[in-house]
Amino acid sequence: MSKNKWTLADMPDLSGKVIIVTGGNGGLGFQTVKAFANKGAEVIIACRSDKKGEAAKEEIQRLQPDAKIAVMKLDLSDFSSVRSFADTFNAGYNQLDILLNNAGIMMTPYGKTVDGIELQQGTNYFGHFLLTGLLMQKLRSTPKSRVVCVSSIAHKTGKMNFHDLLYEKDEKYTPMGAYSRSKLEALHFTFGLQHYFKSNKIDAIATVAHPGVSDTNLFNQIGSDFFRKLFMPLFKWFVQPADMGALPLLRAAVDPEAKGGEFYGPDGIGGVKGYPVVVRAKKHAYKEKHTRKLWKYSEKITGIKFEKYK
Repeated sequence: MSKNKWTLADMPDLSGKVIIVTGGNGGLGFQTVKAFANKGAEVIIACRSDKKGEAAKEEIQRLQPDAKIAVMKLDLSDFSSVRSFADTFNAGYNQLDILLNNAGIMMTPYGKTVDGIELQQGTNYFGHFLLTGLLMQKLRSTPKSRVVCVSSIAHKTGKMNFHDLLYEKDEKYTPMGAYSRSKLEALHFTFGLQHYFKSNKIDAIATVAHPGVSDTNLFNQIGSDFFRKLFMPLFKWFVQPADMGALPLLRAAVDPEAKGGEFYGPDGIGGVKGYPVVVRAKKHAYKEKHTRKLWKYSEKITGIKFEKYK
């Protein structure tokens, strides 16, 4: 991957493609929906709020009247919602070219999903694991399909404590600890999924991306109102706009030269800003035994079984 300064202009035509973007109603997801639709794809905004999803759809269609966008309800913190979404999609669509597992929450106080899983991991990782499994037959039957997961530079501080992965025993919960763990899990999932595709000779690839530090609504979830009022104006000097942050996700999703298992992020110092290039995750993310262990644990937690995972 030698091309520098990859931009929206480098995206191929996507006419006839069907793409799901989780969390496509705002932030990075919204930027990707705009870009996909502009290139002719049919895009499904999968989000918790129908109202916000429809508002995002209307905003894009004001600028792109011919944009093909649908809104479907999906709450990744509720496995029954994930299953309902998958049932509806599988019944209504004959193909799935790209699944962009984008939705997420960031550094929230301790909480649990509807199914009793620590909230950040349940939303950012386990919900997407289940969703991908439930959509696998569509991905398998669509030539050259692609799954893209979204990680973060915060994965570098993430730790996989399999003794107490969900903070149910003796590990002290911290918002950053759980968030960074969920983003390390996204990398393990990508590498495990690529192994699954390759070992079963499935015509699909899995890639992963991080947006650097981007100006999105995720930062509204951080800390107290006092913290946000005091520090966010200063913080915004160091971030890049959401449309730039979306470029690594878009390149991971549509670059015809992308290879399975590649990790995309900004090319600037520290991976904070810049144009999308292939980057390296921290060494831990490439430990196959941890990928396999997390995969089996995830199958147990979600109740989804990937057939013939070797």
